[in-house]
Amino acid sequence: MKNICVIGVGYVGLVTGTCFADLGNGVTCVDISEERIDNLNKGVMPIYEPGLEEMVRRNINAGRLRFTTAYAEGLKDAEFAFIAVGTPEGVDGEADLQYVRQAAITIARTMTDPLIIVNKSTVPVGTGDWVADIIRQNQPKPIPFAVVSCPEFLREGSAITDFMNPHRTVLGSLDRNAANKVADLHLPLRAPIVVTDLRTAEMIKYASNAFLATKISFINEIANICEALGADIKEVAAGMGYDARIGKQFLDAGLGYGGSCFPKDVKALAYMASVQGKHPQLLQVVMDINADQRQQVVSKVRALLDNDLNDKLIGLLGLAFKPNTDDMRDAPALEIARRLQIAGAKVRAYDPVAMGVAAKMMPNVSLAEDAYELATGCDALVVITEWNEFKHLDLRRIKQVMRGNVLVDGRNLYEPRIMHEYGFVYRGVGRGYNGK
Repeated sequence: MKNICVIGVGYVGLVTGTCFADLGNGVTCVDISEERIDNLNKGVMPIYEPGLEEMVRRNINAGRLRFTTAYAEGLKDAEFAFIAVGTPEGVDGEADLQYVRQAAITIARTMTDPLIIVNKSTVPVGTGDWVADIIRQNQPKPIPFAVVSCPEFLREGSAITDFMNPHRTVLGSLDRNAANKVADLHLPLRAPIVVTDLRTAEMIKYASNAFLATKISFINEIANICEALGADIKEVAAGMGYDARIGKQFLDAGLGYGGSCFPKDVKALAYMASVQGKHPQLLQVVMDINADQRQQVVSKVRALLDNDLNDKLIGLLGLAFKPNTDDMRDAPALEIARRLQIAGAKVRAYDPVAMGVAAKMMPNVSLAEDAYELATGCDALVVITEWNEFKHLDLRRIKQVMRGNVLVDGRNLYEPRIMHEYGFVYRGVGRGYNGK
């Protein structure tokens, strides 16, 4: 058993700390928010993630997982300190490292024994060297330490599975012995371990996310061409996906990417490139296509309602940026609702999990208790999030309670032919003939 301190109990930190505890380690999670720590000690989660609440409670009860606001308590007897704080988007798209800096300074001033400091947050290339300099400059007396980069590759909604069954673990350090010790922590996961230098490890994270975002924007670009030419993107994507060089994942045309990772990381990588005098043309186009997808949905609704959205009631099925999470950071729903309201529409919404978050982020949008209440009296519905429960709705009932019959399917959940049979005026994304 190893003693681990995790700094930050946001999405990455809480999942990382809890999973390491579940592997048999002693973990203390530290956060400056007293409210978050108090709630966690009571078993109240700050985020929604399937399976996380049960795992947290199990490891608290087993004595392997603790939460505190005191760095001294967290670092006591710890061999590893994982920095897993937020790196929000800055003014020009750069990563804001103020919380990483705070954590590094406090670690330096608090540590009393040799320590391996592991950057888990997504940070710009060169941050590992910067953190090492901060710690050296802020130590009251010299204490040996090493910095290791270990970028996270967790997907919201399946984060526990992703942690416990990773495709790979990436480690970067100038201290090979420290990297090997962090590798030992991950050996129970039985996944390939890539050991490289600090800057290369940091770049692997950005390059991975930028590539996946590019794949999403590419399939959306093809979907728009399919729509114009009468081809069906779902069949096109299926045919492409059988090619092992391409693969099936991230070929679902829709409203584009959102959440806390892809938008922020693509912008940050483009910013890093620009600062170095490079011209990140592809990354810029990826971002432009993603933004266009949201506008196109609004344009479809407007066109199907005779270009008049004044006082029309539009229902949004789903709010979170993806299913199995309540995360609405850079969610398509936010931009779509705003554009609909600017055009004069009234907006109502429902999401199985994100209603509490939505109430704070969308105060001008009325919220329904379920999909059927949402649909009642609506002139049009827009599918925003591909929740499983939406796949099994009684669509005949939905149609009956609506005032209109327009359904714009931003996630291609439904078959155009069947929707037309039910009496909907239906539009998907890249569905070609749309069943006609």
